[in-house]
Amino acid sequence: MKNLNPPEDIVGIGPAVRLGTAASRIDGPLKVCGAAEYPGDFRLPDLAYAVLVRSPMARGTISAIDDGITRALPGVLDVLTHANVGNQVRHVAHVMAGGWANSTHRPLSSPDVHYGGQIVALVVGETLDAAAFGAQQLSISYETLTAQSSLEFPDVTSIPLSQIREGFEDRRAGDIDLGFRLAAATIRQVYSTPVQHHNPIELPTTTCVWDGNSLTVYEPTRFVGAARAGLAAQLGLDPANVRVVARFIGGHFGSKLALSQHTALCALAAKRVNRPVHLSVSRHDAYTIANHRTETRHHIGLGASNDGRLTALSHVAEVATSRFDDFAMEGTDVSAALYACPNIYAEERVARVDRNTPGPMRAPPEVPYLFALESALDELAHSLSIDPVDLRRRNDTLVDPVTGHPFTTRPLMRCFEQGAAAFGWEKRSAMPRSMLRGGWWVGYGCAAAVRPVKISPVVVRLTIDVDGGALIETAHHEIGNGLYTLLAMTVSDRLGIPLDRIAVRLGDTDLPPAGISGGSSTTTSLVNALSQACERIGKHGIARSVEVEFVPEGAGGDAIEQLRAGHMKLASPPVGKLSWAYGAHFIALRVDAATGEVRIDRHVGAFAAGRILNPMTARSQLLGGMIWGQSSALFEKTEIDPRTGAYLNDDLAEYLVPTFADIGRLEAIIVEDEDALVNAEGVKGLGEIGIIGVNAAVANAVFNATGRRVRDLPIRLEALL
Repeated sequence: MKNLNPPEDIVGIGPAVRLGTAASRIDGPLKVCGAAEYPGDFRLPDLAYAVLVRSPMARGTISAIDDGITRALPGVLDVLTHANVGNQVRHVAHVMAGGWANSTHRPLSSPDVHYGGQIVALVVGETLDAAAFGAQQLSISYETLTAQSSLEFPDVTSIPLSQIREGFEDRRAGDIDLGFRLAAATIRQVYSTPVQHHNPIELPTTTCVWDGNSLTVYEPTRFVGAARAGLAAQLGLDPANVRVVARFIGGHFGSKLALSQHTALCALAAKRVNRPVHLSVSRHDAYTIANHRTETRHHIGLGASNDGRLTALSHVAEVATSRFDDFAMEGTDVSAALYACPNIYAEERVARVDRNTPGPMRAPPEVPYLFALESALDELAHSLSIDPVDLRRRNDTLVDPVTGHPFTTRPLMRCFEQGAAAFGWEKRSAMPRSMLRGGWWVGYGCAAAVRPVKISPVVVRLTIDVDGGALIETAHHEIGNGLYTLLAMTVSDRLGIPLDRIAVRLGDTDLPPAGISGGSSTTTSLVNALSQACERIGKHGIARSVEVEFVPEGAGGDAIEQLRAGHMKLASPPVGKLSWAYGAHFIALRVDAATGEVRIDRHVGAFAAGRILNPMTARSQLLGGMIWGQSSALFEKTEIDPRTGAYLNDDLAEYLVPTFADIGRLEAIIVEDEDALVNAEGVKGLGEIGIIGVNAAVANAVFNATGRRVRDLPIRLEALL
């Protein structure tokens, strides 16, 4: 049980440190001792509990709700449905379309059902058991309509993204038909990736408490500013009267995106029963309340001369989105810029389906898009009898082949070279199905990883007290990436202050505003901002406080105003150049000759991501991404019921994720990448680069082992028998 007003400081331990050296997390003791205060830990006096009721089908209408039995149950305080909520929750736009929410769907606004798992009621009780039993007793009747819930449904068609997103243009260069006519070898294949869901250990929770017209919300969100502004807009409140607190987040990497659909309902419930209300979202609920990685389909065409140089590259991608949002995570800006090619044709297409709105999942576009491209490149290498690493070397480029813009740095091949040397790539047999050891086919595979650098506006306050101690304040978020530690290290490095004299406050809208924790932009943004604050403070040892409004190149003149209003703004400086992080994955695996079981024995990743500030936490980020990449390749897929459009495996019993025993030996190599152009501190961020390309490297290794090319993820037994 936690108090309403928790301690606000996380204080470092030990002497002054330098950036670039390994440092343990200053919040580590709190986490391992159970003292770190996550939003779901707060239990306020006179607390009531809420439970959600969700639709079992994807499309139709609620014909009747009978809540009489539920309301009569002991301990039930209230029942919220469309009949008594209606228009009380106002429309707000999607966070990635100038708004604040992870979905524009208005919960309990009408009897219409738009997707499986849609919230259709909320029951409030004196206890969690009372609310849960009341929810079970609620009687709801539906009129069901036929749903089309996936790209695989026969009547689902896609349209060009340019038709629904103003200003969007597909990437084109040269003459794609000429490029294929000139090719000595061509590859034309279709690759697909499935729906995948986040499964953070910390599920979404919300605790709402009113004080007159002021509302305080404890919720794990990765953008407290958007949650506050969006909730205020939904409920008709002044944003100044809304406070959102999320000092720690138990994992997200794309989930917990800004303002979720259940938050306003929890706030309404707290107002109606005139007491604080806590809502714990179940894992089943989270599959439709949080966003997910949508399924994708990629039509890849490659043409090359006999020496392996690309003459044509075509990438037509299809993604699914909801009926009511235009969200689409396009990725051909990366796939059509990665390699040198004179003739390029890219097209992004979107299909609307009867499902909740998808959203970002770690490395949102690169994971599915580079699975397709890097798999096709391996197919091309095999057809030309060229080593896959050498084929990439022959098509390396210092400029974007479409725009001609130069890369700020281009250490991709250094990643391949260092990774290959550490892995022992020279031991690979180029002939598929040629290495049989103890009843297992052995295979090696590789793939590239690239990720454009993102940076966002942020406001940071740095205060030096009369005794020479420091306090760092910003509304950004600690998601497990070591942000408390990194900020304290920055001040310790620049001002020579011991860590145990530095306190950090994060995750509260009462603090200076910060952007979204995502896009690998947290470190790039905050370290640059805090470095400016240290410069202003100087090393004079006098009590002083400065507040820095950091605006990166390309963010726009109104960036801070937009930030204070809770709007997301990610920039990609420097203007006129491409700044990317890079990596190369090498996989050694075995496939059981009798059963088709796949076992990864070894995984080496080599990564170039600008200046590395804390090698200890950097390595953890990379290894975590590599593990998730293996999971994406071999395990993860959300199954959709074709009859109802509902998710069938919406729990950790049926949604497959790897255990410790499923992961082979891992090695993450840091490749030097000094980039003086990307930003003043030379930081690129590496939260996402570790997962990108792993699925392709696994698929390529499976082909090398078995001679069977798997183009649809995940790679399971049935694909190899």
